[in-house]
Amino acid sequence: MKRAHFKRKRKRRTLVKRLLLLSLSLSVAGLVMYGALLIYIHSAGPPSLKVPNATVFLDRNGDPIGDRHSGERRYWASLDDMSPFLTDAFVAVEDKDFYEHKGFDYSRIASAVLKDVKSFRKAEGASTITQQYARNLFLTHQKTWTRKINEAVYARRIETFYDKDTILEGYLNTVYFGHGMYGAEAASKFFFGKEAKDLTLAEATLLAAVPKGPSVYSPVNNPEAAAGRQKVILNAMVREGYVTRDQADHALNQRIALKHDQWDAGEKVAPYFLDEVWREAEKRLDEAGRDIAEGGWTIRTTLDPFHQKTAEAAADKWMPDNGLQFGFVTMEPESGQITSLIGGRDYAASPFNRVTQAERQSGSAMKPVLYAAALEQGFTPLTFLKSEPTVFTFDDGRQEYEPQNVNGKFAERPISLAQALAISDNIFAVKTLEEIGYKPFKDMAARLGITGNFVEAPATALGTTEVTLYEMTGAYNRIASGGKRVIPTTIQSITDASGETVYRSAEEDKETREVLDPADAYVLTQMMTGMFDPVFSDYTPATGLSMRPGQTRPYAAKSGTTLSDQYLIGFSTSLTAGIWAGFDEGRRLTENSDKMAAKKMWIEFMENAHAGLPPKPFAQPEGVTGVIVDVETGGLAVDGCGKQRLVYVKERNVPRKLCTDPTLRQERSKDTKDGGPIRLFPFSFFD
Repeated sequence: MKRAHFKRKRKRRTLVKRLLLLSLSLSVAGLVMYGALLIYIHSAGPPSLKVPNATVFLDRNGDPIGDRHSGERRYWASLDDMSPFLTDAFVAVEDKDFYEHKGFDYSRIASAVLKDVKSFRKAEGASTITQQYARNLFLTHQKTWTRKINEAVYARRIETFYDKDTILEGYLNTVYFGHGMYGAEAASKFFFGKEAKDLTLAEATLLAAVPKGPSVYSPVNNPEAAAGRQKVILNAMVREGYVTRDQADHALNQRIALKHDQWDAGEKVAPYFLDEVWREAEKRLDEAGRDIAEGGWTIRTTLDPFHQKTAEAAADKWMPDNGLQFGFVTMEPESGQITSLIGGRDYAASPFNRVTQAERQSGSAMKPVLYAAALEQGFTPLTFLKSEPTVFTFDDGRQEYEPQNVNGKFAERPISLAQALAISDNIFAVKTLEEIGYKPFKDMAARLGITGNFVEAPATALGTTEVTLYEMTGAYNRIASGGKRVIPTTIQSITDASGETVYRSAEEDKETREVLDPADAYVLTQMMTGMFDPVFSDYTPATGLSMRPGQTRPYAAKSGTTLSDQYLIGFSTSLTAGIWAGFDEGRRLTENSDKMAAKKMWIEFMENAHAGLPPKPFAQPEGVTGVIVDVETGGLAVDGCGKQRLVYVKERNVPRKLCTDPTLRQERSKDTKDGGPIRLFPFSFFD
């Protein structure tokens, strides 16, 4: 008996020793592993907390008009920019000991492990806010022990190198709320149409309910489940002392208005314009040594929402529903800021931008560029050239070109530059190019911002070079500015995620960067008002007479027509607008509604965009004077001369002969370059 008892006692002592040794070994191993983990954590350094943030676009008034993101719509917000109700709600329901632990809640882990063992599966979660944040940043949501171990390591690294507020802020900006929304700021804007800092207790707790299961607890998809989860959160907040019972009950009974439908509508503002903003932002940020892929930018654009809506309304009214496409853009002469842009009928069907990407022949819309060069070469608005059937030779005499006018008719006599521009005479344009040469024309186009390939052939004078509407409207805008080198832009400023302004548009010193003499720019501007004036009508009417009935203020403009394209570009004292209409495949324009759409949309937009503003004359520079002349002879008008018009010329070009002088008509019977500048705006707008 004693011997057996002794053996049992010795076995127990041996077992105890082995258990103690095993326990000691496990403790040592644990300490070694923990030490190794600490060494690894400190050697690995702080894990990057960087996540992609959505870029926000604002209009010129500072109101949001859209965003851009790479799969995760997120607008980063600091804790100071979040409602305290929101942070308290998440801590109360997700991790009540968040500010005490070092990344793990050991009591929750033990409880979770026990339940997992009993159920023989990974059923119970025990993740702290830090662990959830680590999972959001680095891991998947698979329920495996490997993922949990990695989650724990990342959580410890995060807790080692970052303070609690940084962790909580990061968590609230990465958690998923469903509907493509990541982070509290994006979710708040989506569900409630407001910033996270403005959330009420009721809204904050309803929002905090969603991440538990976005497909289950979204108040949009399942309001009853969301309300049930909200009640759980409010009870937790009461239990932890964040709110009183009365506050919680009041929040539960409060009716909450969801604004997700408004969010959907807000994403469709000026999509073609926003594409151009993004392209320009890439360039500006690259120049500043930053990468647009960082995300989180706030880009304040130049978009005028009134101009954009006015343009869209005019397009809806006048663009035929037959596949006719169009591009439309407006910009300010002084700043170059683009205030509206439409790149086509339907962005969803075709994001191809017909303002910036489509290259088409501009037709006679190129003539103001030609005549700007001619003014520098000694032409004046009262330069007379004969409009008659003419065969031009080029390519060292090997080729011939015989241009026609639109209606096949000619004046069969000399007409002035001012009249030729107003009625868009093609013979005059080609003769002008022959007179001044190709180089001055090409140089002028380049100075005005046009980069097309100008072939040395007579037809180039008639706009056969393929160009974009963006470049052409920019060229007119430089004329409208008085000859300054105004560069079109879609961006006012760019701010990064930390609030630092990385780029701000600043007007260049345009006083010293002129591309056209102000006097020539003004003379050309006044000539371009002639397309609306019946005084210039001759064998064909002035090209803008169909728009004149709706005109209430001075506009300088020029239309352009080819077999498949309709252009119209022009400006007031404060706004330049350009439009192209045609078919993408270059199909011929045959219907009158297609041919007239551009003019109708242009004049309607300009009139509505200027509604309520007083008409203003174009600012007259020094060295230019106005004279009343006889349109047919270019002489100073007196009684007995038929068509009289106020024109503006440089002071040295003021005509010296009366329209009744018989020698003047003899001179005009020949092609001549004598004369001086014109003012092409009818008296009626100022009477």
